[in-house]
Amino acid sequence: MSRVAKSPIKLPSGVDVTISGQDFAVKGPKGTLAWHVHNTVSVALDDGVVKVAPANDSGEHWAMAGTTRALLNNMITGVATGFERKLNLVGVGYRAQAKGKVLSLSLGFSHPVDFPVPEGIEVETPSPTEIIVRGADKQRVGQVAAEIRRYRPPEPYKGKGVRYSDEQVMRKEAKKK
Repeated sequence: MSRVAKSPIKLPSGVDVTISGQDFAVKGPKGTLAWHVHNTVSVALDDGVVKVAPANDSGEHWAMAGTTRALLNNMITGVATGFERKLNLVGVGYRAQAKGKVLSLSLGFSHPVDFPVPEGIEVETPSPTEIIVRGADKQRVGQVAAEIRRYRPPEPYKGKGVRYSDEQVMRKEAKKK
């Protein structure tokens, strides 16, 4: 049995939830998110509290209920406060600049890399070597940060590249004679 599925989700102020059949929609100050809940899980709204329960007592249904509860909690948190992911550029001449809906990256290639920012995601560059990705959908924020990092992942010898702010890069020792 999933312990995650048993805990209810309390709605913060300013967040509205709509449940129609298996469709779950959340609206808040940071945006609107919708999701279709799997048939093995039932979702109910009682006095500002969302409760998730499996359709029957099988292990697979409890597992799906726990996953659904975690996803719904992320949706509610996202529309209430939002999510953010910070990236750092490490390397001589590595720079980033946000220009509207395009992130321009200079990563040591012969050309600048222009990354189109998807809808629902905000990209901010407080300094030329910092990138902050913000949005209401946790999965999309993480995916956009991963796509930016994929252009130049950190290498193990000098540590140059695009890395998450909390990432530890394991450095290798140089070749000995």
